[in-house]
Amino acid sequence: MCEKLENINVASFEPMPTPRELDSKLPITEAARKTVSLGRKTLNAILDREDNRLFAIIGPCSIHDPNAGLEYARRLKNLADEVADTIFIIMRVYFEKPRTTVGWKGYINDPFMDDSFRVDIGMEKAREFLLRVNDMGLPVGSEALDPNSPQYLGDLISWSAIGARTTESQTHREMSSGLSTPVGFKNGTSGDLSVAVNAILSASRPHAFLGVDGEGRVAIVRTTGNRYGHMVLRGGDSPNYDTVSIALAEDELAKANLPANIVVDCSHANSHKKPEMQPLVLADVINQICAGNRSIVGVMIESHLEAGNQPIPDDLSQLKYGLSVTDACVDWATTEKMLLDAAKKLRGKKARN
Repeated sequence: MCEKLENINVASFEPMPTPRELDSKLPITEAARKTVSLGRKTLNAILDREDNRLFAIIGPCSIHDPNAGLEYARRLKNLADEVADTIFIIMRVYFEKPRTTVGWKGYINDPFMDDSFRVDIGMEKAREFLLRVNDMGLPVGSEALDPNSPQYLGDLISWSAIGARTTESQTHREMSSGLSTPVGFKNGTSGDLSVAVNAILSASRPHAFLGVDGEGRVAIVRTTGNRYGHMVLRGGDSPNYDTVSIALAEDELAKANLPANIVVDCSHANSHKKPEMQPLVLADVINQICAGNRSIVGVMIESHLEAGNQPIPDDLSQLKYGLSVTDACVDWATTEKMLLDAAKKLRGKKARN
């Protein structure tokens, strides 16, 4: 018997539906198509300085309960309409969670939260959720983590993020060069800005790499480059949303001949992972804009129906409704106040101008 030399540590290969098959099962609706198109065009216009509104990526740290997620989306759509004159809202819908060691990897990877890892079902449920949110007229932003996921879900996404752990990854820079959305690259976990600058530059160039096509076949993917990459400040060893940090980020972008487009993540290290600090970060950022800052084009906020977070219990019936199972979030009442206060200040700035 010949010695086995490949797939030694692989337990099995299980077939996935192809992107085309899933698209045929859950085709994009006309309403969703209009939402995605408007979302992308508006974000591009903000990044090109043709639209002077602030954009806000806001929503749960991750989706684990689609019913709670849809209730949140309905509330957010009403709030988005209320502040639309000054703030363009994109719902944060994250299905994939990068892990430093181990832990729940997200709704696509493990939709039943029981280590059954039914990725096929998770991908279908994720697409169904995205369709329903877009059908409400609410555009969606998500983290691009698995390089194959955009083939399944990309037509329903208006904004993409590359996380702090993957901004330095060549695979994710190449993938971003072909994404149809604007892409926000987070600074490194230490706070290093150069990895985000280099990622924006790399993604703006054409690339060729291995991927899958709509039929699920391995293919050489050739891209044209994505000119809508921008920097997301999420803090590092210390917060980096203050005026000095913003000026340093502007300088790094200028040295690379990149547009001064900066998004501030009000969560993560910028709030010391304390959700109650997010309103303070947002207020500081809005004050900077009202004082004349032109480089801050967007903010990110982690928000859910309830405040805080919860561990995933062995008995899933004990999960509390509307409460994050990953990073802690601000609750809905705080979310409303944050955005309404920000919109009021931004209107005041417009009136003075």
